[in-house]
Amino acid sequence: MTEPTIPGVDALPTSGAHLPPGAPHPTRSTYDRELIEVKDHILRMGSLVERQIRAAIDALVTHDAEAALRVIIDDRLINDVQREATALIALTIATQAPVARDLRYLLTLDHVSYELERMGDHASSVAKQARKLAPFAPVKEYVKLPQLGEIVAEQVRGIIRALVDNDQDRAREVAKLDDNVDALYHLIFADCLDLMREDPANVDPCTRILFAAHYLERIGDRVTNIAEDIVFLASGEVEDLNP
Repeated sequence: MTEPTIPGVDALPTSGAHLPPGAPHPTRSTYDRELIEVKDHILRMGSLVERQIRAAIDALVTHDAEAALRVIIDDRLINDVQREATALIALTIATQAPVARDLRYLLTLDHVSYELERMGDHASSVAKQARKLAPFAPVKEYVKLPQLGEIVAEQVRGIIRALVDNDQDRAREVAKLDDNVDALYHLIFADCLDLMREDPANVDPCTRILFAAHYLERIGDRVTNIAEDIVFLASGEVEDLNP
């Protein structure tokens, strides 16, 4: 399978251009190979996070406590890839002496890996609520929680695509979806309050739903953080995409 590339990377200045006299000069091809490997780790993390979100929501809807447990356990896969990516980025910086734009790009990928790792933690937290909800009957089809999970999963997919393509317009579009996430989260919150007022038996399951909705909303916020990184890489401008 052809490795994904990010437009503009091959045109960046040669790494090591400002090494001290007498220092070994790393080749551009070595840097490019290491960069492709870093990008591969980021893409894998994004795919795992999306899968974890969908699996957690599916476990919740199907009352499958065992499936929810698998999501919790599989969070370690994202953590492992994140550690590998961070180590590779550190090694690349140390051995390739990247110049300004290359360094900025590598540090941005490191931040993206951190955001994805935290998204994985949030997906695991949704799965923990799914385990606790498994014994309960569905409460009003889980008050639109599945719809919220779908939007957030699509956000993760979209922002990774924008990163691969270095597409700041696409990143802005994905960030705008956070308005939909916030609106749906507030709707879930209001519906759950109404359900808890109507019947005290709804308090426990609705509380779990609210926790799960909060974790999904936080994933949306972290997607916006990555979108801001992409805009910065493409334009050099620091923007708040979710004022």
